[in-house]
Amino acid sequence: MYQYTEFDKSFVKSRAAQFRDQLERWQSGKLSEDDFRPLRLQNGWYVQRHAPMLRVAVPYGELSSAQLRVLARIAREYDEPEAEVYQRAADAQRKLGTTHLPTHYAHFTTRTNVQFNWIPLAKSADVMDLLASVDMHGIQTSGNCIRNISCDERAGVAPDEIADPRPFAEIMRQWTTLHPEFAFLPRKFKIAITGATEDRAATDWHDVGLHLLRNDAGELGFRVSVGGGMGRTPVIGTVLREFLPWNQIMNYIEAVVRVYNRYGRRDNKYKARIKILVKAEGQRYIDDVEDEFRQIVEHDGGPHTLAEAELDRVSASFVPPRLHHRIARDNAAALADDAVRHPLFARWLQRNVALHKNPDLRIVTLSFKRLLQAPGDASADQLDLVANLAERFSAGEARVTHTQNLVLPWVRADDLFALWETARDAGLASANVQLLTDMIACPGGDFCALANARSIPVAEALAERYQDLDELDDIGEIDLHISGCINSCGHHHSGHIGILGVDKDGEEWYQVTLGGSDGSATSGAAQPGKVIGPSFSAAEVPDAIEAILSTYRDLRRPHAPPARETFIDTLQRVGLDPFKAAANSARAKAEVTA
Repeated sequence: MYQYTEFDKSFVKSRAAQFRDQLERWQSGKLSEDDFRPLRLQNGWYVQRHAPMLRVAVPYGELSSAQLRVLARIAREYDEPEAEVYQRAADAQRKLGTTHLPTHYAHFTTRTNVQFNWIPLAKSADVMDLLASVDMHGIQTSGNCIRNISCDERAGVAPDEIADPRPFAEIMRQWTTLHPEFAFLPRKFKIAITGATEDRAATDWHDVGLHLLRNDAGELGFRVSVGGGMGRTPVIGTVLREFLPWNQIMNYIEAVVRVYNRYGRRDNKYKARIKILVKAEGQRYIDDVEDEFRQIVEHDGGPHTLAEAELDRVSASFVPPRLHHRIARDNAAALADDAVRHPLFARWLQRNVALHKNPDLRIVTLSFKRLLQAPGDASADQLDLVANLAERFSAGEARVTHTQNLVLPWVRADDLFALWETARDAGLASANVQLLTDMIACPGGDFCALANARSIPVAEALAERYQDLDELDDIGEIDLHISGCINSCGHHHSGHIGILGVDKDGEEWYQVTLGGSDGSATSGAAQPGKVIGPSFSAAEVPDAIEAILSTYRDLRRPHAPPARETFIDTLQRVGLDPFKAAANSARAKAEVTA
């Protein structure tokens, strides 16, 4: 993991001290609410439906055991509102038929940030000091700036990796932090990087997506796509460069963002994202970026050209950890024996364990998707447990995934059974990774002031209906994503099945989309799903999803090599109509029954 320098540590601590001063001046009336609002937002403090929400940056998803313990402490000691605030929130939820308002939890997002939903602003400066003690902060997790840079959770350990993207992500983090030219962009700006052949970072859905590759000469560079995004207008990024030499990446990003800063719309926030500019201008935007890039390199001397020495310096923080030497054993035979004796362990090996660059190691996903716990939520006790697991089994490191789970990237093959037993006892070993219940969901209307509908009750209803692992295995790999509003924090556009909460005359309804993809190997090229018809009520959604899945099981090819045909492959082969008809038929039956 990257180790903060003394400059980094001093900077983060001074930022926390600055925020404490701003908070105290606001509390004493020396700063107005209008003056304080942008200051708190610049440090990740929002005010949501019921209480403040803190968003903590987790650059490229990496967390140390020490950081996990501080997050656990914040959840345990600070994620609790004043009694009257919670009572008002509970009363409001009760009118909607639910009281899903857990406290003492953290929430992992699709961009690997961590959020807390109940911390009172009066305690916010204490929390920032705690975060700074382990080199964490909320800088640029809000606002019209370059946000937290996300990455493949298997960076540096995946067998299909061409080059480790983390050093580049860290250099960009340092470069973009409080960059004066990019602090007030037309709208927020998100970058994702992957260095593997499989895109596990959904790069084409980002404002800038970077994919490390090698050209025919073996030289390292980036495929650069620009203008991806979800929201009201889902757009897949446009490739501006099929190959850009690695040392020019920051000069090129500067050109991309400068042109956006110059021409991006500021009169309408719904049309202010770079995707709108790229879509509207097309080749003209690409030409302007290339002209700006030439100006930066030829006239300005390429001030941000990466030196190999600098890349080596940062890369030195990402070397594999030293693992204690052990007597060699036949891991394959031992694992096979344990799998025969423990069928649930065998399922877990198949679903939650991936191969590693080092043949003696494995990549393990801890599933946080279980009944009565919202996708992405982690309790204080669970965070402490993962810290312990990371120290015991993964060189003190864990990573947040795009799908709202946690990964242990340095697990010895001969430790897998012991890890499984410990995780199982804590409820974190469900063998459901990439299956239906491993769904993505935003906090939705239970917490977010922007949401039109609640995501969590829908996720719970589906999780409750599909608890049988045999049934989940039979359905196979499928991405189900739920968003509470068109801002798409649950990435519904990229789900094989997407569910979007909408408001109809003050009531919660849900659109269903089919055929979306985030660009991963199981999904094919990134693309948005298509709406299959009128909206469904919350009560109708589980029946509609069940009808869609039943149709898939009826239509799939049972022996498509190398295995049974997946949901997305069947959908692409037969088209939307049978699934649309099944979902609408389920709605009609529900109406007759009602």
